[in-house]
Amino acid sequence: MAKRSPRTATGLELIVRFHELPLLVGLVVLWMMLWQEASLLSLVSGLVVSIVMMRVFYLPPVALAGRFNPWYAVRYLSYFLWNLASASIEVAWLAVRPGPVPKTAIIAVRLRTSSDFILTLVGLTISLIPGSLVAEVDRFGSTLYLHVLNTPSQKAITKMRHDVATIERLLILTLGSKEEVQAVRG
Repeated sequence: MAKRSPRTATGLELIVRFHELPLLVGLVVLWMMLWQEASLLSLVSGLVVSIVMMRVFYLPPVALAGRFNPWYAVRYLSYFLWNLASASIEVAWLAVRPGPVPKTAIIAVRLRTSSDFILTLVGLTISLIPGSLVAEVDRFGSTLYLHVLNTPSQKAITKMRHDVATIERLLILTLGSKEEVQAVRG
């Protein structure tokens, strides 16, 4: 009995795969917004340009855990907003106060997660809080290198590392896989 060959992809599947549809739609909408025109021509040209860009600049699909905990999402947002407000006041004070320029540091913070999604969210959260900025990301080592403002002592650096760990913990409890949640809790 002859073996059947695996299912071959149809022509449409070679152009756009199912998991790429949200990206395709987003790129086409962006294209139409850039041209400030909603017409058949802008739709078709947007589709062509988007498909070419998706093939030239291929991004691997992001693996999501498929879970969401609203309680920890509220806690994460509260923690973020509190730090955003307090850091804004601190940076504003550092900008107008008399005295020497505050010391800065580049620190490495190793994360527990191996998820690209969580790593990205932690980096974005830290960068949005005034006084800290992600300078480098070691994706394979799950390490963020941060440029941190106002680090006159080792205590300030330790506090920043603790803040990053707290943000990572809250994001894992909100969006992480079951294994990551167990590792954080255990």
